[in-house]
Amino acid sequence: MFHVKPIDPRLLRYARTTRLFLVAVVGLGAVGAVLVIAQAMLIAEAVVGAFEHGMSAAELRTPLLLLAAVAVGRAVIAWLTELAAHRASAAVKSELRGRLLERSAELGPGWLSGQRTGSLVALATRGVDALDDYFSRYLPQLGLAVVVPVAVLARIVTEDWVSAAIIVGTLPLIPIFMMLIGWATQSRMDRQWRLLSRLSGHFLDVVAGLPTLKVFGRAKAQAESIRRITGEYRRATMRTLRIAFISSFALELLSTLSVALVAVTIGMRLVHGEMHLYDGLVILVLAPEAYLPLRQVGAQYHAAAEGLSAAEEIFEVLETPVPASGTAAVPTGTVSFEGVSVRYPGRSADAVSDVNLAVEPGETVALVGPSGAGKSTLLNALLGFVRPAKGRVLVGGADLAELDLREWRSRIAWVPQRPHLYAGTIAENVRLARPDADDAAVRRALGDAGALEFVDALPGGVDTVLGEDGAGLSAGQRQRLALARAFLAD
Repeated sequence: MFHVKPIDPRLLRYARTTRLFLVAVVGLGAVGAVLVIAQAMLIAEAVVGAFEHGMSAAELRTPLLLLAAVAVGRAVIAWLTELAAHRASAAVKSELRGRLLERSAELGPGWLSGQRTGSLVALATRGVDALDDYFSRYLPQLGLAVVVPVAVLARIVTEDWVSAAIIVGTLPLIPIFMMLIGWATQSRMDRQWRLLSRLSGHFLDVVAGLPTLKVFGRAKAQAESIRRITGEYRRATMRTLRIAFISSFALELLSTLSVALVAVTIGMRLVHGEMHLYDGLVILVLAPEAYLPLRQVGAQYHAAAEGLSAAEEIFEVLETPVPASGTAAVPTGTVSFEGVSVRYPGRSADAVSDVNLAVEPGETVALVGPSGAGKSTLLNALLGFVRPAKGRVLVGGADLAELDLREWRSRIAWVPQRPHLYAGTIAENVRLARPDADDAAVRRALGDAGALEFVDALPGGVDTVLGEDGAGLSAGQRQRLALARAFLAD
């Protein structure tokens, strides 16, 4: 079950909120352990007083009131733990999503072109959300599993070392069984997450290309493909749930037999007068509490396993090395390529080879060539998204590899052949280049791009809401909005 570490240290590194949450969980667990021990002692005192000493309810008022206070205290501790878990989970998810988006942008188009869009979307949404169970169920139980058994055993050993020895001997069997079951579960959970990622990616691609599929009569074939992948995901989920139920049954049985063993030894000694009833009751009430947190860790691990599988992929992205960037200030002047050759990983030939080119300030240059000639590769090299295998790109006589790429890209306006527009208003799409631009600047940029006429003709003008990828506009209109972005970026 701990094929993945009980607490992944990368969560502590990438999400600092996790550290505070773990401290809070251990602290609340310690208070909860004290309340558990107090509850056992008060129950034993009330039972012994009522049945052995014949005390009335009025005489037992103090222990009964304290018992009610302890019950309220345990409820408050449970509520505080739940509150801390949900707040920590929300903070960690927000931080991981931000880091995932930031790292994906830093890795650039070269890396993104090798990824499935749907898989990344599933990772950033469902994958990160799956960490809820990890924080709200699994980690709190892990904290209790560390604190409660130790505190309970410390109290039991002062009453009866024989019972303590039985618990110490049987308690390690639970994590051993969890490990054995976990080794069988982990591969199935990984497979379940891969299938979900594949299903998400395929579904997104099908929806995006639905008009083309309908035109060529391939929509039904894709629906059948989605149905097949969904069936595989359903079967993988059911297999994982089957193991989860069996493992829970095994852990419950093991802990029940262990508590029964303690109960039998106590019962025999009570019958022979070798133990006081108060001591026996305290041990009997505390014994199940020693096993409960470990049993719950095993049960809750299955709930958190999907999140852990997704976290593995998130950390793979976060740990992918970012292309190195220089720190030097960006000069102005001629942009030139000196003997530039670019070869993509896994390719046996160069995408472009031995390119020499100089663009002077104020000069307009067109790169012309057939598809696959390397035009986009040269632009990616100019933007710093790919590094030349040979030669160098110079800006004002300085090597681009030594310059601050963030500053360099801030000076470039990019209008791609197929610009992407987002679901939002026209003004929001144009402001992508400069979010702080006012309405006058947006309208001026639209006018410079020759887009103001058709924008004003729309019912909402610049506040007209577009569909995903600019649905509602023609291809030419989308390109003019992209051009307006470039003008707004100045």
